[in-house]
Amino acid sequence: MNKEVAQPQHYPNSTKDRVDPYGFERAEDFESYEEMMQDYVAVLDKRSFRWTKLLQAKDNVEKNLKVKRFVRKGVPNQHRVRIWMVASGAQEQLDKNPGYFHSLIGMDHDTKLSETIHTDIHRTFPNNVLFRNTSELSLQKVLYDVLLAYGHHNKAVGYCQGMNFIAGYLIIITENAEKSFWLMDALLGRILPDYYSPAMMGLKTDQAVLEELVRVKAPAVGQVMAQHPGVWPLLVSHWFICLYIDILPVETVLRILDCLFYEGSKILFRVALTLILHHQALIIQTRSLPEVVECFKHITRGAFTMDCHTFMQVRFNMMRFPLFNPGALFKIFTEPGSLSMAAVTKLRQTCRQHIEAKESKTGS
Repeated sequence: MNKEVAQPQHYPNSTKDRVDPYGFERAEDFESYEEMMQDYVAVLDKRSFRWTKLLQAKDNVEKNLKVKRFVRKGVPNQHRVRIWMVASGAQEQLDKNPGYFHSLIGMDHDTKLSETIHTDIHRTFPNNVLFRNTSELSLQKVLYDVLLAYGHHNKAVGYCQGMNFIAGYLIIITENAEKSFWLMDALLGRILPDYYSPAMMGLKTDQAVLEELVRVKAPAVGQVMAQHPGVWPLLVSHWFICLYIDILPVETVLRILDCLFYEGSKILFRVALTLILHHQALIIQTRSLPEVVECFKHITRGAFTMDCHTFMQVRFNMMRFPLFNPGALFKIFTEPGSLSMAAVTKLRQTCRQHIEAKESKTGS
């Protein structure tokens, strides 16, 4: 069974088609996307040369400060799959379990699981020409196989909404169903445990962690949010559960995934904090819950998030300058303040204990 899929660069990409290299239609922002990519191509070429030189000198992809710095500056598409697979541990699992993915596809399927996935397949990326059943290169069957295999592999999770978008992105980039499956296993099983379990305790915990980080690092925004108790899940659950996929522009999401696979889940908080801090002047002007919700939709759009290299390397000190100042000294990875994995883990423990205690009292 051949599970290789078409490469992104083979997709239509003309002004007439208004489709990007990944198959996404860009009816409204094609010109601004092409303008951004003209500048970004020079960055990609420079990074590609350095990555090729780095990887030629090494048999294995090591985890060290140099590679970490390279990852944060972006992984070129020709090296992305290798870095994701090795850094996440997915390659190790694939090597240890040859044929396992295909055995899952070939087994008798759970009818309820199959029907649930099938329903969501047709809702996945309606703006992507490759996920339409009318396309000769339709990826719907490949997506179905990956999700079904994972549902049988991890019965505690099975399938929930959001996983289809993650699997879809992985299929586009890896061009391989089996690798996409093992990257799903790395994300859902190790990097983001309990995000997609029935109780979604990991997701609830991280929403509470972000609330605490905002309260400390952006107190003005925290005060606005405090006026709307329980608002954070409404605002950011989709950000986290979809890993910003179908929320932020595709090139920006890929840069986030580079860091997610290499460094772990703290990148999700860095992205959320950057979005909130950059737009805090807008957020603190809101006067009602509907205005807050609309504002949080607005802050994920526009030139700031489309220019992925600027977004990921943006320099401004939001703690000193409440409005964006391109000449100030801020980096997404060092400001606002330190955000080590140890600190995130400690916050998660505290927040999780609080949530579990609250749910035990309410019986939920």
